[in-house]
Amino acid sequence: MTERPWQLQLLRRSLKKKEKLKLLDKVLTPTAETLILDLGCAQGILSFALRMKGGRWISTDLDALNLKTSQNLLHDNLLQTGPGALPFKDNSFDLIISLDYLEHLDDDDLCLREIRRVLKNKGELICAVPQTGRCFLIHKLRPLLGISLDDYGHKREGYTLGGIKQKIQTSGLHYIRHKNFSRSVTELIELLLNVLYMKIFKSKREKDLRDGHIRPSTPDEFASKKKAFRLYAFFYPLVWLITRLDKALFFLKGYALMVWAKKEESKEIT
Repeated sequence: MTERPWQLQLLRRSLKKKEKLKLLDKVLTPTAETLILDLGCAQGILSFALRMKGGRWISTDLDALNLKTSQNLLHDNLLQTGPGALPFKDNSFDLIISLDYLEHLDDDDLCLREIRRVLKNKGELICAVPQTGRCFLIHKLRPLLGISLDDYGHKREGYTLGGIKQKIQTSGLHYIRHKNFSRSVTELIELLLNVLYMKIFKSKREKDLRDGHIRPSTPDEFASKKKAFRLYAFFYPLVWLITRLDKALFFLKGYALMVWAKKEESKEIT
């Protein structure tokens, strides 16, 4: 039997990634003609699952290594982009999906303006970003555990809901709605897994990537941690069960936001 690609093995035992896909699965219904920009595909883990929904996809990333690594899943329509202007014509895409990308950019405002430019009229943006604020105490644990923003490849801790709405509207896009996800239990377990991976298993980055180094980034790295992953896979059902406690914390804000926005012709930038 052929072994499942390493990225899909990670997805199968994921926590936050599965939450993202569950949110998107309810709303993502592209036709065969829908042209979609996947902005920040990383190693192709989520991109592969999203492409299975249909549509025509172009996946991009800042890092050539990420694109090379994702080829075994995505195969084609892969393009390296820079942190500035997007290499696409105005009014090109019906939909842009940007998952955990804006927080990795120095100039996220420029990125949002470029997203608006390359979206067609009535085209939509779906983006996921970390949420932060005074009461997001788990964020305060990171430096105490020896984890920095640089380890995640982040330029900022995250966004408040009001802050990301303002950025979207300033770019000329129209905010539609949002959903919270990754509540306290899930976020805490994710942080502890990051600490285990980086500190206990002594994972060293071979190259700085825009998405940091909190999980395997290449097939060789995954193979070198295969025993540790098998151990985690054994305990994963229990880990997943513990995260169900988040359902009792429905009144708390999630540590991540998924935001929907639309391009409307009347929203001109002045």
